[in-house]
Amino acid sequence: MSGKYAFSQTLKEVRFLFCQTSEKSAGARTFLARAYPTMKKNNPNTPIMLREAADTPARVYARYEFGKEKSESLAGLSDKEIEEKVTGLVKSSA
Repeated sequence: MSGKYAFSQTLKEVRFLFCQTSEKSAGARTFLARAYPTMKKNNPNTPIMLREAADTPARVYARYEFGKEKSESLAGLSDKEIEEKVTGLVKSSA
């Protein structure tokens, strides 16, 4: 799992937005509880922000050099599906 979360050199920040209680954010909460420690351990200098807000659809944002940003919806996805989307974003160079 650690190789999946070795971030691209151009990645400057990752933000996760999700609801603390909704079923559509359940996969995101499960994924973060499992994967956050590994992501942070492998990328100690890259900010990984978790933003919780009521009724917020689950999304992940990746910010790269020169202000480029990509996002993916995570609403209603399983832990495995979220892992695939996040891995694609953090490996990308925008």
